[in-house]
Amino acid sequence: MQDSHLNVEWPSTHASNVMAGFSSVTVVIPTLNEAKNLPYVLPRIPGWVSEVILVDGNSQDGTVDVARQLLPSIKVIKEMRKGKGRALRSGVEAATGSIIITLDADGSADPAEIPVFVGALLSGADFVKGSRFMQGGGTSDMEWYRRLGNWGFVTLVKLRFGSRFTDLCYGYNAFWRDVWPVLVSDDAEGFEIETSMNLRALVARLRVHEVPSMEYRRIHGVSNLNTFKDGWRVLRTITKHAVGAEHSKKQVSEADRQRRGWPLYLANPEDQTIR
Repeated sequence: MQDSHLNVEWPSTHASNVMAGFSSVTVVIPTLNEAKNLPYVLPRIPGWVSEVILVDGNSQDGTVDVARQLLPSIKVIKEMRKGKGRALRSGVEAATGSIIITLDADGSADPAEIPVFVGALLSGADFVKGSRFMQGGGTSDMEWYRRLGNWGFVTLVKLRFGSRFTDLCYGYNAFWRDVWPVLVSDDAEGFEIETSMNLRALVARLRVHEVPSMEYRRIHGVSNLNTFKDGWRVLRTITKHAVGAEHSKKQVSEADRQRRGWPLYLANPEDQTIR
């Protein structure tokens, strides 16, 4: 891992106080044998985050013990069913924060970026998705064929839905907890969960904001991602939405936005909101 990844400055005290005072924030982290990686992740979560939930899929390397040593206040949930989608659903359903951040445990995503995601939500977005392929983002952990696959998926979504997404399969996302019923899909059980959330937010006309994010190489261990198997599941998810099988008609009402004190429109939605 690059030194720059380990030495990102913490947000200013003023910014921390503003964000901490506005809404409670829960970080949800799915894990499976990530004990060696957690020391690079948990201590870097900003101190103003009110709740961290670790959803563990029966790790055999002491992941849960390490997590509790690093962060005694962490909430641990056991999820014996396989699949990242199932783990995220369990974590979000147990969350108490009004803002939810989903974060990978392998050290590839930098927790120091959390204020950027929260800031976009506080500025009026319903759902904030990290992007490795917009200006300011990047990845050092993706083979050429995965890049090609992501480009293909993004292109399909642009052609079918007219969106301006630049990334479709990234696990670093944030959203208001009360839009979770719009985002969740019971049949998104694995790594296709991110694609499903993105598309459901899109067809429900939520305000989706992309922010640049840097993905680093996994520090220890081997990814549980199966490029071709999980790629097929992503394609199947896009197809379902494209033919209307799972088009959600739920929308966050303007009355609900006003109740929560959200601005009805971003300052410049043409530039800031991804449709």
